[in-house]
Amino acid sequence: MTSKKDKLMKLLKGIETGDPEAATVVNEAKYIQHNPRTHEGSEGLAQLFARLAKTNPRVTFVRVFEDGDYAFAHNEYDFAGVEIAFEVFRFEDGLAVEHWDNIQMRPEPNPSGRGMLDGETAITDLKHTEANRERVHAFAEEVLVGRRLDRLAAYIDDTLIQHDFEIADGAAALRAALEAAEGSQPRIEYRHVHKVLAEGNFVLCMSEGRRAGVHSGLYDLFRLTDGRIVEQWSTVSAIAPRSEWKNNNGKF
Repeated sequence: MTSKKDKLMKLLKGIETGDPEAATVVNEAKYIQHNPRTHEGSEGLAQLFARLAKTNPRVTFVRVFEDGDYAFAHNEYDFAGVEIAFEVFRFEDGLAVEHWDNIQMRPEPNPSGRGMLDGETAITDLKHTEANRERVHAFAEEVLVGRRLDRLAAYIDDTLIQHDFEIADGAAALRAALEAAEGSQPRIEYRHVHKVLAEGNFVLCMSEGRRAGVHSGLYDLFRLTDGRIVEQWSTVSAIAPRSEWKNNNGKF
């Protein structure tokens, strides 16, 4: 039986190859699209693939995960400009029926010289999947949304490896970034955790908030060792105003 990971890769690789078989991964009658800039259903997919095919696209997968009905990927797109993405699909009866993403243009390396995709890729500790999911969910609610920054050390390793494009390595640098303000508002503000997906030592947290004053999707992938967060990857994607949405499903 083909795994959900393989189906996700087949679908997204179809953007690059133009393989019509890629569309067979999707149940077009049920497909729910959460990218506000993409039309709903099969018409939206057809338009998107046709547009992207003109850019001689390249799709590179770095990390791909599976969690129950979901498969999610951390990948790179080159559509005449390099973008870093988290792609999430929900499957039903073997076909993709719902899609979320969070995509950001690739910047220069961060203050510690790290890129948005490099770092550990090995999925381990499968027996700790649920414990790791619960740990990250608690961190996100208590520290990121609740802004209990005094509790950060309870979750984050001092030597945190950081791939966020603006933040250096270490728990102290992450705390400083979360404490930073622009005017009366935090520069990085998490307002709601929508979904937490996990496989083994990796956990993806799909959140909504603001960064530099812009209403954004904030996706964070965490790697854990012995219950502590030791590595973090992020993407920040501005959420288009409601007047510009091409479907009615919302970002989340």
